[in-house]
Amino acid sequence: MTREAAVLIFIVLAVVLIALGVWAWLRRARRDSDLAAPVGEIPDGARTRAVFDGLYVATTRHDEPLERLAIRGLGFRSRAAVTVTDLGVALDLTGQPRLFLPLERIASVGQATVAIDRVVEKDGLVRLSWHATDETLVDTYLRAQDASARRVVDAIAGILPAPTSTTPTGTDA
Repeated sequence: MTREAAVLIFIVLAVVLIALGVWAWLRRARRDSDLAAPVGEIPDGARTRAVFDGLYVATTRHDEPLERLAIRGLGFRSRAAVTVTDLGVALDLTGQPRLFLPLERIASVGQATVAIDRVVEKDGLVRLSWHATDETLVDTYLRAQDASARRVVDAIAGILPAPTSTTPTGTDA
């Protein structure tokens, strides 16, 4: 095989791999087309509790940290500012309109170690679970830069209503 033939084979292979990647992303975007990012401003009268700088990592299906969703505005990693208010959480991602998650859409907040294409120290990511639709729960992963993940989680957990439990507690069960 000549050198020119080998180069041509590598070029064709690269084009095929890029085309497969684009095709896969378009299929994923079509699959997730019914999900929308909660674009909106912070409501008037909301009191800011905390602001954190960090990185937006990904949004995935709930409890499936390796299944990235192709939601418009949340498809790619970027810098982020997280604003915690008494009415919800605002995410300002580079190049995107502000996203606002009102309290009624936030299901829970916690810490994580792994999200698609990102592995960090134990509990180094913030996992914000929210309702994209009435029946679809998703997880958004953030990496705090100027504070610990625990501090961001505590700030968001501080605005969430206390969970109500109908399960009896104690040892007589």
